[in-house]
Amino acid sequence: MPELASQVLYTPAQRARRDATAWTLVQGVLAPVQFLIFGISLYLVINSLQTSEHTDLALASVVLKTVVLYAIMVTGAIWEKVVFDCYLFAPAFFWEDVVSMGVMVLHTAYVCVWWLGAWSANDQLLLALAAYGSYAINAAQYIRKLRMARLQKTETLSMPDTGAQAST
Repeated sequence: MPELASQVLYTPAQRARRDATAWTLVQGVLAPVQFLIFGISLYLVINSLQTSEHTDLALASVVLKTVVLYAIMVTGAIWEKVVFDCYLFAPAFFWEDVVSMGVMVLHTAYVCVWWLGAWSANDQLLLALAAYGSYAINAAQYIRKLRMARLQKTETLSMPDTGAQAST
């Protein structure tokens, strides 16, 4: 299990791989697209629960959100392989990946009950809210890591060059 305190996200070699791979750009595009879809879908889900209007659109929006989630998870695993040499659970992103698995389970469960029509539309929307709650937590984790990476980069850039490689 990775340590939690003041974790260095990237070694210089990992940072170089991260900056050189096209998968970083893919993640940088998919993440805000997914968040936009999430926001619109969340509105539709809540509105449908409150008014019972546009329920089919709300239900379909969760499926679209899930498709984009799968795309970002697959491309994210490839990114992690390129940068950290493992598809998931690299120490720097261990807990984000753990929570991502829960997010995937809830979204997949939603698609299953939607596809099978096993639950009422209202119950499906409530499951979507649970999935969205887990996604919000996971998104906050990743935003925190983005901030940590920027701070690490700033610290690295502001270090005086002594000719020795910094331990961070």
